[in-house]
Amino acid sequence: MQEDVPFLWDMLFHAGQLAKEGATSSEAARNNPHVRKYAEGWGRYGDTGVIAYNAESSTSLGAAWLRLFAGDPSHYGYYDDRTPELAIAVQPEWAGKGVGSALLSALIEQVEHEVPAIVLTVRNENPAKRLYEKFGFQVIGEVVNRVGTTSSKMLLRFDDKE
Repeated sequence: MQEDVPFLWDMLFHAGQLAKEGATSSEAARNNPHVRKYAEGWGRYGDTGVIAYNAESSTSLGAAWLRLFAGDPSHYGYYDDRTPELAIAVQPEWAGKGVGSALLSALIEQVEHEVPAIVLTVRNENPAKRLYEKFGFQVIGEVVNRVGTTSSKMLLRFDDKE
């Protein structure tokens, strides 16, 4: 929903690990051409996602969303024209408390009969890689990411789950 877009930018700041590069706000995500493509113009064909919300504190805890990069095989997360790429982030104070697992589970349940697979890239040193493996994502290659280090390209195929 459009009212969730500002939070999506905040989560993109965390998903892109921009704080490690000295950035201090979601404005850095909006200004980074490699990162902003995951949220810019949100609501186009193929965009879908979920947000974790804490009703007690009335705060959003994290988001997981998919964007289809059809026709852009130069994008390092590209797999094919039908497979969307995952972006996911949790507010730092909620990391390690099951929010990421809940988000990923809800998103997979929402799309597993609509798309053939989900692709993602994750820095090899990122502990979230274990979460993706737990959900059945498999490493299908390695790519040099935007900061010049190595990321694993991972794929979760739904046709393999039949």
